Amino acid sequence: MFQFLEKAIIGMAILRLISGSIEIFVAFLFIKFNNIEKALMINSSLALIGPIILIVTTTIGLVGMADKISYVKLLWIFGGVACILYGVRSG
Repeated sequence: MFQFLEKAIIGMAILRLISGSIEIFVAFLFIKFNNIEKALMINSSLALIGPIILIVTTTIGLVGMADKISYVKLLWIFGGVACILYGVRSG
């Protein structure tokens, strides 16, 4: 009936649930303040949380499968994450 879930999967899922809950909370703040300037300020601060969740979730996943992946592939993955973060940074 119950399947064993890996700790890495549970950690990743919890982080994504927290991230999604924060996004929903921010949407309610938009509606509450009903002000475009405040909404943009809140949205900008939310933009800091996304990359942090991405990095932590990816790290948990990679640690969970570290014994199954080569160091070269690990470097490629971290390089890909770095490219994503560089591509979405402002400025």
